[in-house]
Amino acid sequence: MMRGRIASTLLFALALAGCGVEAEQAGEERVTTSTLTGEAPVIIAHRGASGERPEHTLAAYQLAIEQGADFIEPDLVLTKDGVLVARHENEISETTDVAEKPAFAGRKTTKMIDGEPYEGWFTEDFTLAELKTLRAKERLSQLRAANTDYDGQFEIPTFEEILKLLQQQEQQSGKRIGVYPETKHPGYFASIGLAHEGPMLSLLTQYGFDGADDPIFIQSFEVGNLKTLAGKTKIRLVQLVAAEGGPPDRQGQSYMSMLTADGLKEIATYADGIGPAKDLVIGRNAIGQLGRPTGLVDAAHKAGLLVHPWTFRRENHFLPTDFKSGIDPRDAGDLMGEIRAYVAAGVDGLFSDNPAQAVPAAKQ
Repeated sequence: MMRGRIASTLLFALALAGCGVEAEQAGEERVTTSTLTGEAPVIIAHRGASGERPEHTLAAYQLAIEQGADFIEPDLVLTKDGVLVARHENEISETTDVAEKPAFAGRKTTKMIDGEPYEGWFTEDFTLAELKTLRAKERLSQLRAANTDYDGQFEIPTFEEILKLLQQQEQQSGKRIGVYPETKHPGYFASIGLAHEGPMLSLLTQYGFDGADDPIFIQSFEVGNLKTLAGKTKIRLVQLVAAEGGPPDRQGQSYMSMLTADGLKEIATYADGIGPAKDLVIGRNAIGQLGRPTGLVDAAHKAGLLVHPWTFRRENHFLPTDFKSGIDPRDAGDLMGEIRAYVAAGVDGLFSDNPAQAVPAAKQ
């Protein structure tokens, strides 16, 4: 999603201008200073405190809670026996030690998912008991060498184990932490008889996350999945939007077309917010410096939609040029400064791998 950032931002600004939504004009700065509700932006721990622990582990979620995150975010995929588990993708060679397990060597395969070929090992080919024999490892090892110290220590958590962690946290502290699950490749999973909706909604109801006022959002890059959920639950829904391409289940539809005034109105018929790539909220110039707001927050708020951009990370590799601390991509830059710029633009929340920095930047 990093490719074509500058071109995508320019196209987006043109799309806004073309549909009557005000975008940034040269020499004229428009900044939204308030969230849609007037409340402080929420911090969503992206796969837990994944800047400090291997992502999608109970340890990462626990640390994020301790660091003050409002929500923790699990990406949900399914096992062969229909259990929801938290992984970045259903292909697990990058996030587990499955390649080191001779017993599973024969399960390596190639699959077409959302029109793209993927080679590796897939959760839907394993029972939960088999997945529990694997251990998590750091996905971004070249950038986060310190996280590799935890490789091999943690299991793949089930969605129910994550909800139990939140329940225990509330019982111990009296503070309720929200959950923000993403349905990964829901169309693909439904096509093989492993739809997300049934087991996900059942668990959420069991653990008290089933109302519009509960601290929960369900997000997806697909449209059909969200529309189906809108007819089954009062839980708030969020349409994820990338800087390129379009929803995997909507051939010929681009994400950019969904961000026009008419597109945002359509999203508002089935969802409560959008989760855009952060460069769609504030673009970067030709040398990678952070620019001015594109107008997306204003346009989304006008349609009654919350805006939760992704993903805010402290490593120089991910930061705008003017927020980097140097040339080493692994070093920490000024993440708090970047987040403050987005808070000033009126975002209603944001996804971050680093709640320890994101919470004070957004709340103070």
